[in-house]
Amino acid sequence: MAHKNTHTARKKGGVWKILLALLLVILLAAGGAVLWAKGEIRGSTRKQETTVTVSIPQGSGVASIANRLKEAGVIRSAYLFRWYVGQQGAAKKLQYGDFTLECNVSYSQLITQLSQYAKAESVRVTIPEGTTAIAIARKMEEAGLCSAQDFLQEANQGDFSQFAFWQYLPEDKEAPDRFMKCEGYLFPETYEFLKGDTVHNYVATFYAQFDARITPEMYKELEEQDMTLPQLITLASFVQEEAGNAQDSNVAQVFRNRLAEGSPYPRLQSNTSSHIQSDADNNYLWNWVAPYYGGWDKIPANILAAYDTYSCTGLPAGPISNPGIAAIRAALDPQPDEEAKDAYFFVTDRKGNYYYAHTLGEHNANCRTAAAVNRSMDASSESATK
Repeated sequence: MAHKNTHTARKKGGVWKILLALLLVILLAAGGAVLWAKGEIRGSTRKQETTVTVSIPQGSGVASIANRLKEAGVIRSAYLFRWYVGQQGAAKKLQYGDFTLECNVSYSQLITQLSQYAKAESVRVTIPEGTTAIAIARKMEEAGLCSAQDFLQEANQGDFSQFAFWQYLPEDKEAPDRFMKCEGYLFPETYEFLKGDTVHNYVATFYAQFDARITPEMYKELEEQDMTLPQLITLASFVQEEAGNAQDSNVAQVFRNRLAEGSPYPRLQSNTSSHIQSDADNNYLWNWVAPYYGGWDKIPANILAAYDTYSCTGLPAGPISNPGIAAIRAALDPQPDEEAKDAYFFVTDRKGNYYYAHTLGEHNANCRTAAAVNRSMDASSESATK
């Protein structure tokens, strides 16, 4: 028995030695990491004495700035720089522009340099609400920032998983009838773009603005309504095209009435996306999809069917423009007037009046009224020119 106890004691002693050795290794590693972090913050771990130019786009957050600095070789740890900026409360001080930075200075010196406004050659681009993705790409090309083709390719195929909304967009293989993945999410706004920046960053600027506008409360409301983000933005794009004014809520309510379970009119039947081939209408299929494929007859049959609101039941396969926040909010939570509350139809005249109806008969009567207003405007115009 005494021999057994001695053996057990020796065994336990060996285990303790191993544990102590492991603990020592961990402490040494932790100590080394702390020393390295301190050296990195002071700039002493970066021996090169070169300078590099780093472009910081307008609206960049600390994470984006840190990643750019790391990619340029100015710092070695984006995470450590983000932590240090947070500890110094300096996030709001950081500016955008072109910065010439040394690669062996302290984080404190970097913050000082990045806090000074750097003059940079930039281009202002204004995107009106309801602009299509193709039109936005053309504006970027006209501004001399990138080609329209490159912009659309990156917007549709690039990786933008850093944005919360991106996880709610299905991949192409999951949405084979969708025209463009980016349509609806290139938020309309006035932007200042740095010349010479990457196409990815140009697109990310639009997506970052969209991501910031869709709040946690809106996602919660979507969940409560059992509605997806693509459904919301698709509906909002129709509200934008058919209204885009004080009538947003009324138009949104009419569309939601049509989409409701048991609706006698389950199709949107909006000329803004239909089989009607006419330059007189603002028609997504005619004006944008057909030219993209080289002509009306060359539109893939599944795309045509999925976007023709006179034939497809419910919402089409995707948005038909990039709506503003007012249209998005109206689509999510409309506050209609009494006349539109239970309506299934609406029509407008050229004076901007909206007429709402509950039945097809009422709608036809409203169409005649609107047509009469339009004729009177034509007659007045003819008299004025004589």
